[in-house]
Amino acid sequence: MTADVAGEGHREVGMKKRRSDAEEQVAELLRTAKESLHLSVAFLSRLDGTTQHLEVVESSVPFLFQEGNQQKQETTFCQAILDGDLPAVIPDVRKHPAAMALPAARLPRIRSFVSVPVVLSDGELYGTFCAAGLTTDKDLSKRDRSLMTVLASAAALVIEPGVREAARRREVLDRLEPVVADGGPLVVLQPIVDLVTDRQVGSEALSRFPAAWGKAPDVVFEEAHSVGLGHRLELLALRRAADHLDAVEGYVAMNISPATLLLPEFTDLMRALPLDRVLLELSEHDQVADYAELAAVLAPLRTDGLRLAIDDVGAGYSSLRHIVLTSPDVLKMDRSVVSGVDTDPVLAKLVSSLVEFGHGCGAKVVAEGVETAAEAAELRRLQVDLGQGWLFGRPASPVTPAVRTPAVPVTRAARDDALTPTAG
Repeated sequence: MTADVAGEGHREVGMKKRRSDAEEQVAELLRTAKESLHLSVAFLSRLDGTTQHLEVVESSVPFLFQEGNQQKQETTFCQAILDGDLPAVIPDVRKHPAAMALPAARLPRIRSFVSVPVVLSDGELYGTFCAAGLTTDKDLSKRDRSLMTVLASAAALVIEPGVREAARRREVLDRLEPVVADGGPLVVLQPIVDLVTDRQVGSEALSRFPAAWGKAPDVVFEEAHSVGLGHRLELLALRRAADHLDAVEGYVAMNISPATLLLPEFTDLMRALPLDRVLLELSEHDQVADYAELAAVLAPLRTDGLRLAIDDVGAGYSSLRHIVLTSPDVLKMDRSVVSGVDTDPVLAKLVSSLVEFGHGCGAKVVAEGVETAAEAAELRRLQVDLGQGWLFGRPASPVTPAVRTPAVPVTRAARDDALTPTAG
């Protein structure tokens, strides 16, 4: 390995890893550079401010030049060129005392060198695109530098998506790891009321993340799954939701993704709860890979009292399959169907159809996003069973409920009736 990218005493040599598609594309560009300039090696290095990392190498002498090697950035040819201490094109290293003083001039005795910066679209310096020879090359010229600059620009286009993705992952992890370490998100409750009696019969547990993030909870959970923290964050949110069972009357609706539901930790958590007070919500947007596997996990829990709801019904086209294959106890109509139902006859017809369908399947129907008394009155006329929204209360901690009017205490009979499927 050239000392320019992995100096003596600073190497990490191991089994050569399999290259990614992007690395293979960069390797092709490096081969073009090496063959066009007739030099021994061409490489892409990443500079992190203190260390030069040799990321992709095309070499005629691989035992000297190996991917993965590192060197202190300040001792490299590349840094000296970036600093202006050396020219970008060096046909004969021996003519430059500053170059001869660097480790790479001694091992592996680099004698010719070309280096250009690799710059991303926002101007960020990623590293360098370089070619080196073990002999002098008087034919190296500014034209060769121009070729290297074109190839470096192409390499930047190839690697930038991966760089941005790595930065995104790091940013997400930096935000979420403290939340996970602290036991999960803040979980608040929003009242769910019987539209006929105005009794509060339950609450939905809703996760909340720092407002400074400017991200909706579903987006945060999606981000968590993209970095491998999704299942853990969901389970922590379930535990936080379950903690509210002792503080409120009625049932608590808890959201879960199908993939997390299949984990043994989910079943263990459910088994520790009063299942007759838990309503489990699956969004119609969540993909279910294997309905039989899902049913196998839920069946014993539902036998012991757990209820199942399909959330966001009416917001898309996949809910019918969810409903048919899971036989839920509750259908929760999306707020997009509910908002303005009192003034829009098309929405009223859609809600009426969903109610008829839900009741025909033996399920209760909940309207989400109810904000006005007029909407509530129309939903009541359309025989929607339950309502949830700012009209009845904003999400809040159960110790300081933010309900519009005092909730009527929930009897066990009322709670059970609220979730008992309506006969067709």
